[in-house]
Amino acid sequence: MSNAPAAIVTGASRGIGRAIALELGSRGYSVIVNYHSNAQAASEVVAALSEIGARAWPVAADVGSADDRQRLVDAAMQQCGRLDVLVNNAGITSPGRKDLLDATEEGWDRVLDTNLKGPFFLSQLAARQMLELRQAGELERGTLINISSISAYAVSTNRADYCIAKAGMEMMTWLYADRLATDQIHVYEICPGVISSDMTAPVREKYDQQIADGLTPIRRWGEPEDVAKAVGTLVTDTFAFSTGQRFHVDGGFHIRRL
Repeated sequence: MSNAPAAIVTGASRGIGRAIALELGSRGYSVIVNYHSNAQAASEVVAALSEIGARAWPVAADVGSADDRQRLVDAAMQQCGRLDVLVNNAGITSPGRKDLLDATEEGWDRVLDTNLKGPFFLSQLAARQMLELRQAGELERGTLINISSISAYAVSTNRADYCIAKAGMEMMTWLYADRLATDQIHVYEICPGVISSDMTAPVREKYDQQIADGLTPIRRWGEPEDVAKAVGTLVTDTFAFSTGQRFHVDGGFHIRRL
């Protein structure tokens, strides 16, 4: 068992999560690579981490499931003997992107379970484990990072469940930040903008045009690595006097302009 710091990254088999796992691996972290169903993609991430000298393990888990959430934390302790960082990245979009007047309870439950309930209770498990490690003198600092979205404050009436879940993540960040600050566990929210990924692939043409027309002051697509670099900075002590903060990685989308 290594003395390297350990991180759980949910939804780490592709896109933003994959980039975050690789960024943390490059910084010396052992990584629990969580995936939902694509075992092959997760294995490829583990192989890529191994190539850069990082230890990693793929762990299948649905963050919407209590048993699966516990399995993720158990995996970190069994494989690494510690847990320094949790990145709540896993998420799904609204099924069918239905108008809110046509939204279903089934779709609502699925999105909220994965995008808000899951991260909330996984953070609870991770925080409890970090507190135990701190009390044993085995952890100096812990970090919880929630990957949110511009949909937390930008309305999409065909994705009401997704928007509400992401908006809830900001309050969740504040709550955990306040509760854990005296225990040197820092909590942050990263709010990505329009990021090139398989989730945005179906609307690529739409956003190509909007970005060209000035949707964002920085006129390009965001890349998963843009988000990963923010995570890489937040797990250091660079922002040691900050907690509960939202960091925008959105090309300036959040700026109100006339």
